[in-house]
Amino acid sequence: MHPNPTPKGAPFYIASGDVESRIVNSIEISPEEFKRISERILEIATEYLQELDGRAIPPTERGTELQSFYRSPPPESGIGLEAITSLSDVVRHSRAHNGRFFGYVLGSGEPVAAATDALCSVLNQNVTAWRSAPAAVTIERTVVDWLAQVIGCQDFRGVLTGGGSSANLMALAMAREAKAPANEHGVRAGDGLAIYASTEVHMSIPKAIAMLGLGRENMRLIPVDESFRMVPEQLEHRMRQDKEKGVTPVAVVATAGTVNTGAIDPLPDVEAIAKQYGAWMHIDGAYGTLGAIAAPQKFEGLALADSISLDPHKWLYQPIDCGCLLYRDVSAAQRAFANSGEYVRVLSDEPIEGYAVFEESIELSRRFRALKLWFSLRYHGFGSFRKSIEKDLLHAQRLGNAIDREPELDLLAPIELSAVCFRYVGNRGMTEPELNRVNFAILRRVIERGHVYLSNATLRSRFCLRGYRRHR
Repeated sequence: MHPNPTPKGAPFYIASGDVESRIVNSIEISPEEFKRISERILEIATEYLQELDGRAIPPTERGTELQSFYRSPPPESGIGLEAITSLSDVVRHSRAHNGRFFGYVLGSGEPVAAATDALCSVLNQNVTAWRSAPAAVTIERTVVDWLAQVIGCQDFRGVLTGGGSSANLMALAMAREAKAPANEHGVRAGDGLAIYASTEVHMSIPKAIAMLGLGRENMRLIPVDESFRMVPEQLEHRMRQDKEKGVTPVAVVATAGTVNTGAIDPLPDVEAIAKQYGAWMHIDGAYGTLGAIAAPQKFEGLALADSISLDPHKWLYQPIDCGCLLYRDVSAAQRAFANSGEYVRVLSDEPIEGYAVFEESIELSRRFRALKLWFSLRYHGFGSFRKSIEKDLLHAQRLGNAIDREPELDLLAPIELSAVCFRYVGNRGMTEPELNRVNFAILRRVIERGHVYLSNATLRSRFCLRGYRRHR
């Protein structure tokens, strides 16, 4: 802020030799006005939290109504503090993420972490390298180390990301460069390459394969068992077939918490097969991996991976966005991403002050994501988060038990983590197409009522209702 700001909307002049440049409507504000704005916004946020438990989950307005409310020509002149009134409308039109929200694999937005977001924006640190943001880089490296330690992967390093999709993209870029280098000359036509994942793989994996030029037709979808876990024997069979054809295995993607059911692939068995055939082993753990804080026995084999994606904005309840990619070999990240210009050259060879995040990430401009996570973890401690995760796991089991006791409902998948997939079957006289239509109608009606929010999945052609427990 300028120490002697011009009043809002008043013109001011900059002398340039004998010429004065007239600049109208300065965007500078005083510290006092900043405080007034911040206090009012904080009041709105606090009112939202106070009313959250009683709020309907979806807004009552339809899409066309919201379009007409918010779509307008670009504002040429500002309205100053009057603009704050519209923030209450934004709150009213937003989906409430309270304890009755069971849709999607999403954390509930931990308020202590959220309180730091304004400070993060005011500091405006560009977390590219220690040179640019010394405290921010140091804090990020600290929280990444904490995350690695609490899931039993002490030897891993990593970076924070926007979420699991970007972490998975980076992991597969590292895998490609490790097993079939393409950064210099591209993926050559005729190269036989393959990536292996289960039929329950997250949508971000085929998207990343396409973006990396590997081609989705080179993705091998491996069948799953009755618990929706990858079948290792099927993986080994397919990789052996490909080897006989001269195909290079780039990566095997195991999942630690599938998006549909929360299934965890048999990680040690999958890793052994990937190693046997020389493939990179990536674990997409964006949903489930942080569950290892509370239930480490479910995640045996995490530390065998070459890379792991995980999302603190899921099971550490952080506000979006806050993802993470962990990797065993720093040089693999650098081979994939180190390509910088003279304008960002690091000026020190010292290992701390010479550290450049952009040498291990696809991003250059990076928000200070670590601040909220660091503050939240120090405020609450991992012990408190462990108890919350344990509670989520317990509530999912309780819901499953309640469904089992209800003759008109069926569970459609084992409950491994916090995802519960079920459907209404009535007197069990309906055909599968009828069951699908009825459950689709039930979902729409539940969401329209606004009291509870569920999502959906399709498991072996059966449409089901799906609930996640992921609330602090």
